[in-house]
Amino acid sequence: MSDPARTIARIVGPAAMALAATERANMKIFADQIAPVVYLNGTLVLVAGLAIIQSQNSWALSWRLLVTLSGWGLVAVGLFRMILPSAPQATAGPQTDVVFALMIVVGAILTLQGYRPSAVPPAS
Repeated sequence: MSDPARTIARIVGPAAMALAATERANMKIFADQIAPVVYLNGTLVLVAGLAIIQSQNSWALSWRLLVTLSGWGLVAVGLFRMILPSAPQATAGPQTDVVFALMIVVGAILTLQGYRPSAVPPAS
């Protein structure tokens, strides 16, 4: 049987690492975003977060909690961008670097958990 947390981890883990690295490398392009682009981004982020929590919304203390928290985090970010699309966007600095580092760490954990060998061999 398929494990939704592992499936989501295989997507969210690499995506989080790629987003953190590329957004950090391109911070200057976010400063001048227009509100409709921020709103559209928020809508897409909200939908992604809702899809995650629809499939995986477990609060048990394990690595799967990172999947649930990533879903709820995306919902929060998406709603924020939809409610306040004209708000200033993140700028380069130590606080932003900490967020990106955290995204890389969480992404790496999820990637490792998503792609590790299954404990139960598949049925023949």
